Amino acid sequence: MHSSYRQQQIIGTAWVGRHVVILRCNTYRNQLLSLEKSFVAPLEPAHPNCAETLSRFLSIGYEIYHTIMISATEIQYILIKNNH
Repeated sequence: MHSSYRQQQIIGTAWVGRHVVILRCNTYRNQLLSLEKSFVAPLEPAHPNCAETLSRFLSIGYEIYHTIMISATEIQYILIKNNH
């Protein structure tokens, strides 16, 4: 069987794996600066308040995988959610 044919067979099947969301926030104003996600990651509506947005994602099963201080005023959260 040709490999591209096998790849076409899996299109449209339920996706199983890990979802990723990246939040970038201003630490002094508690302001959400950006939100990036993997293509099929489930989302909650983003809120201008970073803590509220983070809370929403944690409430639907995301976990904080890593945090990175980008600068003295910006932090980046990498969130993951396993989809079984």
